[in-house]
Amino acid sequence: MPWADTPIHFLDFEGNRTSGILEFGVVTLAGGTIAATRTRRCAATGRVLPEDTAVHGLVAAALAGEAPFRDEWEYFAALRATGPLAAHFAPAENALLKSVWPYPRQVPDFARPGRMATEWGPWIDTGRLLPRLRSGAAGHQLKQLVAAHGLQAELDALAAAHCPADRRRYHAALYDALGGTLLLLALLQRAESAEATIPWLLQMSTLDPEKRRDLQQGGLF
Repeated sequence: MPWADTPIHFLDFEGNRTSGILEFGVVTLAGGTIAATRTRRCAATGRVLPEDTAVHGLVAAALAGEAPFRDEWEYFAALRATGPLAAHFAPAENALLKSVWPYPRQVPDFARPGRMATEWGPWIDTGRLLPRLRSGAAGHQLKQLVAAHGLQAELDALAAAHCPADRRRYHAALYDALGGTLLLLALLQRAESAEATIPWLLQMSTLDPEKRRDLQQGGLF
């Protein structure tokens, strides 16, 4: 089944294990195009260090009135039930998600159609796909890759339509999720990716060769 026949939910979180998730951004692809976005800021569950604020621009005092991220269980469980999750270097997002909810409900195993799973992953990971499928990819940082692929103007136009006015910048969750989504679409719209399927994308996103072989052979991830 072609990749565009299944929704893909591209995620980005701002925060860490110390502060908790302070902001999330989600971009849903359906039919090969951006179908929905969502973002909000979340109350800190731990200390927000000044050096972290210098990167993402979020201050604990300004987040005090926000609901905590854990209130989003139904939303994120429903995302995973309808399509695979995606991120740019997904292990960071996976670890943060698991720090709040170790497992989702029983959900489809999109790597092995017809099976069920109780994991947030495997993930579609642009941080792994780009160097595998595009030799000479420029760096690994999202900003570098967006610029190298000529996507900055398109990203800024999408940010103007979807992001809060003060969060149209790198290291803002929805902005970064939109940037990663554009990279994924640029990769999938290439002629050599025309026959890509969701299981193939998940296999190619898996760095560990043994886990990748398990996915290919239908073993346990």
